[in-house]
Amino acid sequence: MMIDEVRKFLVDNHRGVLVARKRDGSPQMTLVTSGIDGAGRVVISARKNTFKVRNIMRDPQVSILLMGEEFHGSHYYQVDGKAEVIGLPDSLELLVDAYCRRLGGQADSEETRRKITEEDRVIIRIDIESVGPQSRGR
Repeated sequence: MMIDEVRKFLVDNHRGVLVARKRDGSPQMTLVTSGIDGAGRVVISARKNTFKVRNIMRDPQVSILLMGEEFHGSHYYQVDGKAEVIGLPDSLELLVDAYCRRLGGQADSEETRRKITEEDRVIIRIDIESVGPQSRGR
């Protein structure tokens, strides 16, 4: 039930802190904008050459703290799971779908596709394995 609750939460709430592991095992944290795909996975857009992408490719176990748009009094959930990184050209339509789910139909444009390609964007997909702790706000 908790996983379904997180999936519903991600439809309207997109802020998060992704935790990947550095080579020495210490945490590497990054602010991210997240969403949910049609299969119920957490999705994140990233540039291919970032630390988070390199760290996930080496060790796919991640955690992400998902929070509401309002910092104080917001619901939040910790999600743990296994991530996969998908690069271009396979990521192009997956990213357009993720942007459309988050931003609406205006994200489905040639301009969006051009920027994804120019910025060498990848999609990070996280299978939700566990949820908790969480807070349902005030």
